[in-house]
Amino acid sequence: MRVYDHFPNPDCKGYKILNIHGYHGSPKNSVYTALHEIGCENIISPSIDYDSEEPSNIIGTLNMLRVQYKADMIIGTSLGGFYAAVLSARHDLPVMLVNPCLTPFLLDILSDFKTRPLVKLFGELAKIDSSNVSCIVGDDDEVLGNHAFAEKLLGNSRFRRIEGGKHSGATLPLKAYFSEMLDYYTNTLPFRDDAPSISPDIL
Repeated sequence: MRVYDHFPNPDCKGYKILNIHGYHGSPKNSVYTALHEIGCENIISPSIDYDSEEPSNIIGTLNMLRVQYKADMIIGTSLGGFYAAVLSARHDLPVMLVNPCLTPFLLDILSDFKTRPLVKLFGELAKIDSSNVSCIVGDDDEVLGNHAFAEKLLGNSRFRRIEGGKHSGATLPLKAYFSEMLDYYTNTLPFRDDAPSISPDIL
């Protein structure tokens, strides 16, 4: 796994964000671009080959980067959203998800030998704290469908469906959404009481 971007200025203020791209995606994806355009500079954006790397190695390396760069927040797109959600559940971290693929083991894109470890990681989502989570999805996602499960699992006041939005993050108003959510994570979440984890019955 290769880190695309290091911090341009280690003294730069603001959130340190771990950005996890989707399957066959780019580290310099629409999330990366939107964050830069709203003034976020502290972005760790690794390049991930989901086909050749084991899920346990992927989650381990992502966590190593999170610790090494002291990331305050994780943003994940599509398959990257799955890993972002698992990291949030494990480490009680703020997370923003863009068209997340929360059940990757149901898709045909990954080889069969990866199904079992993905199911095991999926089980950890029962521990996710909904107050940490924000999620934006396209209502017309041509890859993952209507995101009904994501809404059932993660639906809260910050869950947004974008009419006409597709699977590509470029079809979603990411700059406006990220600006709004960063305000929530800065000015609201730190002062909230602990929220309950997701009910295991949903999973």
